[in-house]
Amino acid sequence: MNMVTRSAVVTLVFFFLPTIFVIQPLSFHVTLPLIAWRQKVTIGLMTAPVTAIAVLWASQCIGATQIRSGVVGTDNIKPYNILITFISLAYMAITLDITGGLQAAAIWVSNKSGPGGRKLHLYLYVLITLISIVVGNNSLILSITAFLARHMVHPYPWLISEFAAANIASMVLFAGNPTNAIICETLGINHAAFTAYTVIPFVACTITCYVALILQYRKESLVPPKLDIPGRRNPREVLLDPVSAIVGSIWLATCLIVLIALSFFHVDVWKIVLPFAGSKLIFDICWDHYRYSTGKIPKFEENQSDDVDPADDSIIELRRANPERMQLTPTPEPSTPSPQHQEDISGNASQQPESSVYPFLNNNLQRAPVSTTPPRATSPISTLHPSHWLFPNHKKLTAHFPTFFTALPRLPLILIPFAFSQFILVEALAHQGWIDIFARWLVTASNKRPIPVVWLVGVFGVILCNVSGTSIGATILLTKVIQASDFPESALRAAAVSLAVASNIGAVSFTSASLGGLLWVAFLKVEKVEIQQWRFAMWNTLPLVAIMGAGLGVVSAMMAVLY
Repeated sequence: MNMVTRSAVVTLVFFFLPTIFVIQPLSFHVTLPLIAWRQKVTIGLMTAPVTAIAVLWASQCIGATQIRSGVVGTDNIKPYNILITFISLAYMAITLDITGGLQAAAIWVSNKSGPGGRKLHLYLYVLITLISIVVGNNSLILSITAFLARHMVHPYPWLISEFAAANIASMVLFAGNPTNAIICETLGINHAAFTAYTVIPFVACTITCYVALILQYRKESLVPPKLDIPGRRNPREVLLDPVSAIVGSIWLATCLIVLIALSFFHVDVWKIVLPFAGSKLIFDICWDHYRYSTGKIPKFEENQSDDVDPADDSIIELRRANPERMQLTPTPEPSTPSPQHQEDISGNASQQPESSVYPFLNNNLQRAPVSTTPPRATSPISTLHPSHWLFPNHKKLTAHFPTFFTALPRLPLILIPFAFSQFILVEALAHQGWIDIFARWLVTASNKRPIPVVWLVGVFGVILCNVSGTSIGATILLTKVIQASDFPESALRAAAVSLAVASNIGAVSFTSASLGGLLWVAFLKVEKVEIQQWRFAMWNTLPLVAIMGAGLGVVSAMMAVLY
């Protein structure tokens, strides 16, 4: 394309514009005067990309061909393959978490560390890293975050460390992050080879990040040398279903092993993962039916109060727990906190609620005012799933099949329209010639040499994670640019590995840089922990710069040795 047209400029603007509404959703009311109908409309994660596509289509910047290509795929990219794979793996990981296995592991590590704050910080960092390698960052964020927010003193350093560790670890396996699947499918990388290329950068990033976090939280007011955590919990008290925990762990591990083994035969990934998820679903249904029929979980009561929803996590846990464990772990009575003055990390006095569990809260990350009425324990993404509409007998079915109906609202189904929208928007850029322009810029800047490619793709990948529709949009865009660059084998492999590192560590910046970050913030709001975007970015600056330098430096060294 010799000249950038008006349509091309409009398309580029509408590619980046939805990111603003993903970071800060816009809500307003629409009124139809003839029928006196008033409805609240929100432009955010689910609606902003779709609205951008509708505007581009209405203005004839794109056509039906680009929309179809974004759904069915082009150039060996199969969006449905990636999404089916990710949702299937997410189901297996979430049902494993529902058993209480992940929180039991966190409590076990907490008990082993004793009262030492630094020791506990290290143990949890290692645990989160190991779990994230297997189940991915999104599933871990939906489980360990609750434990940290509820049980850790001054949770800010612990939450930041968890977020960084989880996103770094997700680069190891193909199944760890949707961006890994996009890179492998688009650039034709074998799943076993993907792990072989990313494991060394992962080790470098993990160690470097921990050192940066230790330096950042060296003050005793942030990570106290000794913690005063009341009592020790027995991990078995939160291990609600040992049988499902064992079966789920074995099944997920088997799926990942088969996935890596069959990657040498070029079989579509969804054809491998979907049967595993389907069989796990059948097991969950049959096992819950057996427990319900034999009285191992309580029966549904027709006269149950309408203000208690059995889909709530707390009720589900009680139903799945054995009666003995329910007696060992009584539900704490809600109490009204009394205010006390404490000093935050910047030296400013603020009024904080008193708590035996949160004695070090500051005014940058603080609990919202606690009501005397206990809140409903719902998932932050449960409101996106109209379970009550789809299942009229939702409460009765939830009591009968708690595993499935607890996992359903936690599935990241919001990823489906969002990812398809990103694929379509990238096809719009390709249609207007922007992909070819970006590819020429990349070729000119790198001269098709591996080392410059590593740093250009890596640095711009981290930046684009924050401005182009999370890491998913950045990865889709950059894989298209890399394909159009017609790199030799050495530069192509350098670009792929560098992008794998960047798309995972790029989330360690703003919460809007990844879908997991958006879910993380939503989950913290449910836990009454409010976090400011600028404060989150500030505390992530040092770890991000450190791990980006370490990760891309190791990739550069690998490419220098291999090519």
